[in-house]
Amino acid sequence: MILFIDACVRKESRTKRLAKRVLSHLTDTVETVRLIDLDFPKTDETFLRKRDACVAAGDYRDPMFDLAKQFVRADTVVVAAPHWDLSFPAALKQYFEQINVVGLTFRYEDSDVPVPMCRAKQLFYVATAGGPVRNHAFGFGYVTALGKEFYGIENAVLFCAEGLDIFGADAEAILNKTEAEIDAAFDC
Repeated sequence: MILFIDACVRKESRTKRLAKRVLSHLTDTVETVRLIDLDFPKTDETFLRKRDACVAAGDYRDPMFDLAKQFVRADTVVVAAPHWDLSFPAALKQYFEQINVVGLTFRYEDSDVPVPMCRAKQLFYVATAGGPVRNHAFGFGYVTALGKEFYGIENAVLFCAEGLDIFGADAEAILNKTEAEIDAAFDC
């Protein structure tokens, strides 16, 4: 199963356009999580107590664990996240806070090193940016580190169209070039 995590907000999202291009090259069934449609619970002390009690009991039946269970089942993960403020939309961080569950997505054994419990070995991170990203791919770096350290996802690929809103930029040409890069990556 391919898990498509859609952190796009705009209806005509350029990021989603590129993510759909990636998805067109993948052959498994796709389950989509549209973050804009979710109301994440407030992560306060009450929430954490409830979650900790469930984890301590090994009881993951509460709906608060549904997103984590879905993530664990994924064979491939595709994240569509526009590049905002040197990172990504806040809802994506909230999503990861919801799925990062001891005993479900990772566990600890004899050391303090997390042991992944997820099936996915590949992650595609798709982003667009109005300006230059340069070396500030913090969103991708965060998701890559989380994927590797906690979920066991060793292979992460970034596709990013940047400079789309710079005066005089040909946004369509930039998007077309990135789509060609996506196609070329899958033709190998």
